[in-house]
Amino acid sequence: MTHILAIDQGTTSTRAIVFNGSMKPVATAQEEFAQHFPQSGWVEHDPEDLWTTTLRTCTGAIAEAGLEPTDITAIGITNQRETTLVWDKETGEPVYNAIVWQDRRTAEFCANLKEAGHEAAVTEKTGLLLDPYFSGTKLAWILDNVDGARARAEAGELMFGTVDSFLIWRLTGNHVTDATNAARTLMYDIHAGSWSSTVCDILNVPMQMLPKVLDCAAEFGMTRSEHLGAALPILGVAGDQQAATVGQACFEPGMLKSTYGTGCFALLNTGDTAVTSKNRLLTTIAYQLDGTPTYALEGSIFIAGAVVQWLRDGLQIIEAAPDTQAMAEGADETQDVVLVPAFTGLGAPYWKPDSRGAVYGLTRNSGPKEMAKAALESVGYQTRDLMEAMQADMGSASDAVLRVDGGMTASDWTMQFLADVLDAPVDRPKVLETTALGAAWLAGMKAGVYPGMSEFAETWSLDRQFTPTMDAETRETRYARWKRAIEATQLV
Repeated sequence: MTHILAIDQGTTSTRAIVFNGSMKPVATAQEEFAQHFPQSGWVEHDPEDLWTTTLRTCTGAIAEAGLEPTDITAIGITNQRETTLVWDKETGEPVYNAIVWQDRRTAEFCANLKEAGHEAAVTEKTGLLLDPYFSGTKLAWILDNVDGARARAEAGELMFGTVDSFLIWRLTGNHVTDATNAARTLMYDIHAGSWSSTVCDILNVPMQMLPKVLDCAAEFGMTRSEHLGAALPILGVAGDQQAATVGQACFEPGMLKSTYGTGCFALLNTGDTAVTSKNRLLTTIAYQLDGTPTYALEGSIFIAGAVVQWLRDGLQIIEAAPDTQAMAEGADETQDVVLVPAFTGLGAPYWKPDSRGAVYGLTRNSGPKEMAKAALESVGYQTRDLMEAMQADMGSASDAVLRVDGGMTASDWTMQFLADVLDAPVDRPKVLETTALGAAWLAGMKAGVYPGMSEFAETWSLDRQFTPTMDAETRETRYARWKRAIEATQLV
């Protein structure tokens, strides 16, 4: 009994992956679910979709692996972060849809808090900025806009949680989360290792709603047998970007990873030092083991792989994501089309929630190929924005190799452009399921069936390294064009 089940609950789909005793994936089940956009800038999920897709993919993956539920040693969970749920303590019934991390409805609330002078105190405690991205203002919105919610919360009848916490409560009845997810709520003091009464008072959030915070590898509870067919221990939990950091074995200070999913998230391990950013990056917890947090600087880009989904579903100029590589290769090199994909605002290091997407440099000859190329290039340019901010915060240029993962890394063209615009090597690992692998390793390590940190790090293996080939003049000219486009977008 050495199999680990990893639940990867993401923004557009839920996956479950069974890993064997050698930490190799042996079966996967995946199911997409609906996205809801009730108003401009609002993004919601039906909580029941998160729950039912989790159950179906878990049972499906176990069956696909030819196993019985009792063959699973432990469960690891990784999840879309910041997405906010509130549910009834007795019935488990959500009082409102899940408000997704991309949702911008609390932009005005955040602006008012900034004007009132609260951002410095919030950042000092949480390492985060006053932005609609994080859970705290979403929770406050639910309390203030759902009939009776605030009174019920103050009476101790309602629970708050990020997606991991909601799933664990449904599976086990325990109201818990881990330190990495807590660190993304805007309410957790990452230095004291506890919920911040100061910030909760600013947001007017009753603290009795908040879950207990545990290490990333801990005893989160036993699943009820009626859900997955057996009582199974949940022993590992981490938010998706932190789980990818673990899965990429970025355990040493200075190591750097970037995940390209719906958004793009770069994390730089800063060890036991919580580096305060002077360039509007986030200070966060990379992982926490044995009660000791390891910190990171994080840059968050809201739109990465989602820009390819937009080409497919919005513009309908591609049928599938892999089409973009051939289109980019065939684009007219004499055109300088720049796409700023600020569909849900600009993330780090700009933090402009009201900005919206824009395209610059269009000519009569601009077509689908040029748009596809500009879309892929936008991911590289945004990553360089993050890298430059990280280098400024650390006081020197980093010589670290960037480890990448996520769906977009399958595109060789995109990864080569990334290396070119960064003027730095980019390493793509053999195992691209690094997010699920991180959650699996946390659970398997806690269960005693997977190796410790140093041995796990040695298992990381390279698929391909992309090295820069673009000349310096071309690189800097093109990046300067991107910076002008960013400036113009912020003025609209």
